Amino acid sequence: MGCGSCGTGTPNGCKSNGGCSTGGCNRLNVHDWLLNLPFSDPESSCKIVEISFKQGSRKEFYRNTTSQYFDKGDYVTVEGVGGYDVGEVSCTGELVRIQMKKKGVDEFSAETKKILRRSSERDIETFHISKSREMNILARSRAIARDLKLQMKLSEIEIQADGKKGTFFYTADDRVDFREMIKMFASDFKLKVEMRQIGIRQEAAKVGGIGSCGRELCCSTWLNDFKSVNTTAARYQNLSINQTKLSGQCGRLKCCLNFELDTYLDALQQFPDYADTLDTVMGTAQLIKKDIFKNLMWYILPNNNKHYPLTIQRVKEIKRLNQAGTRVDELQAVEVISGKAKDVEPAFVDVVGQISLKSLERNDKRRRDQERSNDRRNDPRDSRGPQQGQGNQNRAPQQGNSNQSRGPQQQNRGPQQGNQNRGPQQGNSNQSRGPQQQRPQGPRPPQQQGPQNPPPPKPENE
Repeated sequence: MGCGSCGTGTPNGCKSNGGCSTGGCNRLNVHDWLLNLPFSDPESSCKIVEISFKQGSRKEFYRNTTSQYFDKGDYVTVEGVGGYDVGEVSCTGELVRIQMKKKGVDEFSAETKKILRRSSERDIETFHISKSREMNILARSRAIARDLKLQMKLSEIEIQADGKKGTFFYTADDRVDFREMIKMFASDFKLKVEMRQIGIRQEAAKVGGIGSCGRELCCSTWLNDFKSVNTTAARYQNLSINQTKLSGQCGRLKCCLNFELDTYLDALQQFPDYADTLDTVMGTAQLIKKDIFKNLMWYILPNNNKHYPLTIQRVKEIKRLNQAGTRVDELQAVEVISGKAKDVEPAFVDVVGQISLKSLERNDKRRRDQERSNDRRNDPRDSRGPQQGQGNQNRAPQQGNSNQSRGPQQQNRGPQQGNQNRGPQQGNSNQSRGPQQQRPQGPRPPQQQGPQNPPPPKPENE
């Protein structure tokens, strides 16, 4: 969590006026996991407080001679060079004692500087004014070094809170005579100048960035001691010696090459020594790789590009025979399966007719029919629209009354087809005939309609 997400304008966000207990705004942050543990003797607790400057770029230890208790993230005013400085509390309590033991700092040393007081509003205001000058001074100092043609690179400037001292961090390959430059710095910037040379790795830690792994650089987040890294570490891990891939943003070999080196060294102890060559009838086999995950040693024969993976027991056996003056006829390479199962070349299979797409075709047809019906329903030019409506209008009265639906047919049939003769039969015949009523029919004699219609029920006789 950065300070920019706070919106209060006070130091180190979290909307608590400077009390940021997470320390996420600082680099090389340490979680105080001993903070809430009770102690039987409070007098024996550690009186040293770890203070961070410039968002964790530099950390130092100061003695707390006051009776005040400081939380993580509080701003305190400490002793400086010819004045005072303002820093942020990064760690307190027993964890500071562990950090001092790790870095080899004496807890009871008389040279340890003291904490003067909790920072006031005036101290914090002066601190921000001094920090706002750093970018302009850095640009001006680089221009002066370029004019003097000095083979050096100024990477960072840290100005004391009271504005009386400035520390210039630079990198250089050779010794640099910057006495003339210091005079120009002192006259232009009106402060005491201290030049401090740092390495390429320390410069990358101060600048920061994202590594090839996608995470923030280890030297900018948690790594504070830089061990030497050479190409031997890459050879132990069977990595190709590619300077571009093995180099970090600092231009040196990546520090992460040392992270798994101990694991590889422990695993290589069970491999036989002095087994770089094996004498065979076909020639001398040369060792090209050791696989610690499968416990195999890979060899290659002269005038042959084939690789032969051998087990550790087989290599020891061949080496014992070579010492006895015997050459083996064959290496007896093992079969290496890549993956969980051995890859088998698939045979030709005729799948014609075995794959059915009826379900897909059925869904596609249903979708097309639905779209077609929607288009017809929304299209005002469709000729079927009024016909369907007219049919519904004509069909409605047919079900209710047969006389209205029959129309002129009843007039042509004469009085024999009236309601007096038919009686209840008229309703029955209309319901049974259904859509046949729409067919055009001419006048028929009464004797021809009898056998066409079923005989009506006779409730009187029943």
